[in-house]
Amino acid sequence: MPALHRFAWPLAIANLVANIGIVVTGGAVRLTDSGLGCPTWPRCTEESYVPHGALGIHGAIEFGNRMLTWVLVAVAIASFLSLWRSDRARATRLAAIIAIGVPAQGIVGGITVLTDLNPWIVSLHLLLSMAMIGVCVLLLDELRGPVRAASPRLRRLAWLVFATTWVVLYLGTVVTGSGPHSGDLESRRTGLDPQVMSHVHAAAVYLLLALTFGLVLVAQRRGATLVRNAVGALLVLELAQGLLGFVQYFTDLPEVLVALHMLGAALISAAVTWAVLSTGARASAEEQRV
Repeated sequence: MPALHRFAWPLAIANLVANIGIVVTGGAVRLTDSGLGCPTWPRCTEESYVPHGALGIHGAIEFGNRMLTWVLVAVAIASFLSLWRSDRARATRLAAIIAIGVPAQGIVGGITVLTDLNPWIVSLHLLLSMAMIGVCVLLLDELRGPVRAASPRLRRLAWLVFATTWVVLYLGTVVTGSGPHSGDLESRRTGLDPQVMSHVHAAAVYLLLALTFGLVLVAQRRGATLVRNAVGALLVLELAQGLLGFVQYFTDLPEVLVALHMLGAALISAAVTWAVLSTGARASAEEQRV
């Protein structure tokens, strides 16, 4: 079987960076009220695939974000081709999932436009991006993750942290769907009370912080340095994200802070995936080929 292509690793990194980046740029579309800058899909207007002057800056922003999807597609396909017919079958499958997932996400994005930015569809669109980020981390670990032994008890706790993280991420999208930044001035909201949902979201964050801190302590007592470092990094991100969330709540959700909060969510999705992976066994690349 052919050896691993020398561009496989940098392309895997590019996949992760690009998928985190599209979360931020997608947030910029929403925060500038450009979600319907191109009012239909897959065309920008009924007559054209590209925006025209009458759509103004909102059309340019929305169309620009659509074009970035093609950058992600190119990176994902290049990543898959760098692994195709190599001796790393699982890595190839992960790269294929990313290559298929990016255009699939584009279709979900199109549905959000066709449904006039239905907040529940927008929520799904963001959560799928978070899942794609996790797959990108899986690919990186498959290619060059450190050799490690399994830690069954820590792994169970890590999965609990992982599940709670996803509850927090989901509730964050519900808060967003009930708040003021809809993506377009005419888009409807969920109808839920944003203040109540913010408190529910905050309660889930408190639980997540407690579980993550507990996992750090258990990993420290067991001498699991790799797990402790991975979960410790996650805890730092959670604390920063929580602080940012409080600041944006009490300052009436300024756009810059909301954008940073979305970046933080993407980074947490990557970090919690790595935290779970750090508790599982991984053989060396040579042993995997046997």
